[in-house]
Amino acid sequence: MASLTVRQLDEKLKQRLRLRAAKNGRSVEDEVRTILRSAAADAESFAGGGGPARSVPSEQPQKAAIRVLLIIGGGIAAYKSLDLIRRLQDGGARVRCVLTRAAQHFVTPLAAGALAGQRAYTDLFDSQSEFDIGHIRLARDTDLIVIAPATADLIAKMANGHADDLATAALLATDKPVLLAPAMNPHMWTAKATQRNLMQLKADGVRVIGPNAGEMAERGEAGIGRMAEPLEIAAAAIAMLHGSSALAGRRVLVTSGPTSEPLDPVRVLANRSSGKQGHAIAAAAAAAGADVVLISGPVKLADPPGVTVMPIETAQQMLAAVEKALPADVAIFAAAVADWRPRQVSANKIKKHGRPPTIALIENPDILSTIAHKKSGRPRLVIGFAAETADVIGNAKAKLKKKGCDWVLANDVSPATGIMGGDRNTVHLVTATDVESWPPQSKDDVARTLIERVALALADNKP
Repeated sequence: MASLTVRQLDEKLKQRLRLRAAKNGRSVEDEVRTILRSAAADAESFAGGGGPARSVPSEQPQKAAIRVLLIIGGGIAAYKSLDLIRRLQDGGARVRCVLTRAAQHFVTPLAAGALAGQRAYTDLFDSQSEFDIGHIRLARDTDLIVIAPATADLIAKMANGHADDLATAALLATDKPVLLAPAMNPHMWTAKATQRNLMQLKADGVRVIGPNAGEMAERGEAGIGRMAEPLEIAAAAIAMLHGSSALAGRRVLVTSGPTSEPLDPVRVLANRSSGKQGHAIAAAAAAAGADVVLISGPVKLADPPGVTVMPIETAQQMLAAVEKALPADVAIFAAAVADWRPRQVSANKIKKHGRPPTIALIENPDILSTIAHKKSGRPRLVIGFAAETADVIGNAKAKLKKKGCDWVLANDVSPATGIMGGDRNTVHLVTATDVESWPPQSKDDVARTLIERVALALADNKP
């Protein structure tokens, strides 16, 4: 039988094939196979002679699966990407894989293709796929592109618009959202070039998840650089595609973590805030479709995906960053800002001389009150936090009135509660007219509940 390829078909028929494939969420090759299988079944039924024709089930309209293009970079964390395929599929995604040349030293196209249920792509000049401009099709016939692991080299190529292989060509050609999961040695992660490239990608709209802190593949190496776990990446990917649009078009400003006020080159005044609640709020706002700016003091947490992060150290730096980030529709002040700072910072380490030194303190700016009392450019909704150890609701009501904010979320942070640094929280939402006591729940659930209330308040145009 003569050999027939799609390349040999006339342009009109090829265009019809492409349109039908796109409509059914399939590649052109898969669409041709579907047509041929249907034709073969019809032929088999016809060949059956006088007996009743065997019915061929017609394709019923179904809800299209989420389409994810997973680009696997060349790092040791590539082995986790095989698990990520399954995690994405568990979330309802149909996964296609592209492996860079370096990635194939760690996992094989056969393994990735077997798990994905279709061939894995590796070559920009693959004659089997490029007959219909395969890298463009991969870039467009998807709902989301996930890069995991994203190596320093791949990040650099993306930031500078390189397109010298299939992965980078598809990334440059796409108009779909991109989720980046970096993985590299801690020194490579903190390198100025890597951070500069990441800032460019974030400015371009690329969302980043991780990296996490922990042991590295190299013996004796530890720090920030581990790829986020497959469950985390899959959750972020599914949230990007299924997340509520309740805050779409809104700008949300969140402060998080502690501030750190230097006494001398080695000592600081700070508090025990972990930043977990503030970071969870930022992540929940991003999942709800908001444009989120997170201003964070020193924390040991990964940046939430889809969020612009502005790191700071002191209360004065935080106020400056907040004012720079305005205007915003909502400002949520979850950071634990130091109330005081040393009047004078010693240029040298303060030595012991038989008696404790006298340190004069001055009051830090009140960021919540400053923004809540703005005459112009005030956010529509200003929300503060009250971390108390006694008379929680009473102190929260007083803070609401004094600071001029719209809501206060009050919680008991006594040592026995384990809230400082823990994963759960019990809060009371205090407004000018009401107090809502929420049940104990995870900080992620507190964040989602708060964002739901924010969206409702903005929709109703009332605090």
